[in-house]
Amino acid sequence: MKLYYSPGACSLAPHIVLNELGQNYDLEKVDLGAKKTETGADFMDVNAKGYVPTLDLGTGEVLTEVSTILQYLADKAKNTDLLPAFGSMARYRAMEQLNFIASELHKGIGGLFNAAMPEDGKKAMKDRLTRRFVWLDAQLAKKPYLLGDSYSVADAYAFTVLGWTRHVGIDLSAYPHIVAYLDRVGQRPAVQAALKKEGLA
Repeated sequence: MKLYYSPGACSLAPHIVLNELGQNYDLEKVDLGAKKTETGADFMDVNAKGYVPTLDLGTGEVLTEVSTILQYLADKAKNTDLLPAFGSMARYRAMEQLNFIASELHKGIGGLFNAAMPEDGKKAMKDRLTRRFVWLDAQLAKKPYLLGDSYSVADAYAFTVLGWTRHVGIDLSAYPHIVAYLDRVGQRPAVQAALKKEGLA
């Protein structure tokens, strides 16, 4: 299994989860601007979408999209600590959180990296994100992790995208439960290992 990644991008989430699962895997860094991998390969030949994460399953199959890869990894490992069993209500709650992260946080925060976005657009996006942060902070006031008492793949994803806020001019200090949550998740050995490997720690 090989994970194509770019340091600090959303590919950090499956990188963390691979560590949490104790999986054997290879990593290959991608220059997203040049669409080249660190071995000189044309990344567009690997994933025609041109972005990470991309997981080569080693079987001729390639999987893309963060939420899908996270669920695949946990399901394949039969790890119900990181992701509830398929068909359970708890699993649908996990999918609900993964979708919230992808559509409301990932796209919102990630969009602020676009240098071509006008200031009015950035302000509107930040205003929308503020409402999402208020909701998330209230949730985390009641539980240590997104699904309750147990850390899950959703937390690896949320940690990754919320970490981008410091690069796009968003101060999270008004949301103490989010700040404490990021610190809590960030202390996990699997998270620290991924951050170090990507040159982020």
